[in-house]
Amino acid sequence: MINEHAIDHTTSSISPGYKKRLQMLMPSQALAFVPTTSSTVRHGKPVLQLHAGQAPDKTTNARAVPVYASTSFVFNDSAHGADLFGLRQFGHIYSRIGNPTVDVFEARVAALEGGAAAVATSSGQAAQFLAISAIAGVGDNIVSTSYLYGGTYNQFKVTFKQYGINVKWVTEPKPEAFAAAIDEKTKAIFVESIANPRYIVNDIPALAKIAHDNGIPLIVDNTFGMGGYLVKPIQHGADIVVHSATKWIGGHGTTIAGVIVDSGKFDWTKSGKFPGFTEPSEGYHGLKFSETFGSVAFAVKVRTELLRDVGPCLNPFGAFLLLQGLETLSLRGQRHSDNALALAQWLEKNPNVAWVSYLGLKSHESHELAQKLLRGNAYGGVLSFGVKGDAKTASKVVDNLKLASHLANVGDAKTLVIHPATTTHSQLTVEEQATSGVTPDLIRVSAGIEDISDIIADFDNAIRIAFAN
Repeated sequence: MINEHAIDHTTSSISPGYKKRLQMLMPSQALAFVPTTSSTVRHGKPVLQLHAGQAPDKTTNARAVPVYASTSFVFNDSAHGADLFGLRQFGHIYSRIGNPTVDVFEARVAALEGGAAAVATSSGQAAQFLAISAIAGVGDNIVSTSYLYGGTYNQFKVTFKQYGINVKWVTEPKPEAFAAAIDEKTKAIFVESIANPRYIVNDIPALAKIAHDNGIPLIVDNTFGMGGYLVKPIQHGADIVVHSATKWIGGHGTTIAGVIVDSGKFDWTKSGKFPGFTEPSEGYHGLKFSETFGSVAFAVKVRTELLRDVGPCLNPFGAFLLLQGLETLSLRGQRHSDNALALAQWLEKNPNVAWVSYLGLKSHESHELAQKLLRGNAYGGVLSFGVKGDAKTASKVVDNLKLASHLANVGDAKTLVIHPATTTHSQLTVEEQATSGVTPDLIRVSAGIEDISDIIADFDNAIRIAFAN
């Protein structure tokens, strides 16, 4: 839930007694072990993936994280129950709001991303919804890139409109275009660290400066950043990070989940644009989130108001599966990236392939920026390409793949393939697809961790069959 090391570095501006009070409120298991040397935090070394947020269970001596399959938790006495419900003490009440197994997952992701706290959700879509709903309301807007996952685009275009939250679209990846779109009702800038499916790398440092100059946070969907393995947006100035944990964090196609990471660095009181943090909370008898919870006010508000009331919580079994995925994140992340680069290079040389889009290729428009912001020697596990011919030819390629699975997901250990124009982005108009980077011939590949020779052989065979006649 909360990363203790981050608290040490984000509470210098608050009263001396605050840190002690906050630490008294933290779940003890979330503070168990978060190594904090500069090298581990910067690079997300395996020590964090394996240990952050958890110590061996003191009752049973179990080394693995236990699955706490309990809806509810016993109060020590009446006063304890009252303190928990009044947010005077943190602890477990009901698994919709928090669960010990989920706590470990949240603390581990917060540590890997360099954040102060995290809140897990039942899906990536839920994570986005809660993150934005915590800061924007009727009549407000967010400024968002149009280069987005199709589900995100539709959520912003259709669902948020029903809640009175508007989206101002930016159709070019230039920081100045985002600055021009901001008005007095704008509550955040939203981008993906690596845009799906065009793989544009957004200039996070420049966008963070623009957001902060206007008194608003920068929200970054870091799903394609592989749980902080490829890129850590908070290090580059982002204030809030969201993930579809379904993808590389889980890594095995077994669990739908999301997570929100609070950097703990944004001052919600400074601009006067966020009364939900500075004015008395109607649901907690006048409690003021920023005054009471300081650097983790955003995470606490998301958990105790939105997760409580909307209810898209992560179940403990799902959290357990995600923790298994996190333990091998760096190993898988590098293998995914290596295989994606090798496949992209092979496709570039294939005479039946018209174009290839992958960050690791010098031909990609964001290659130079990727070298500055990404970890180095790893450019992600997803690429796109188009074959010569029409959409029917592209379909023939997809239909003749045998090793690669044709389905709507990325980040699985297995190689996956899809035609976005007719699936993930099919709800968009042709014009909206174009502004999202989706073309009729685009085939998206999520490179798995199989032997690269087997992956290449599968695509070679499928392309040969598609062009046989």
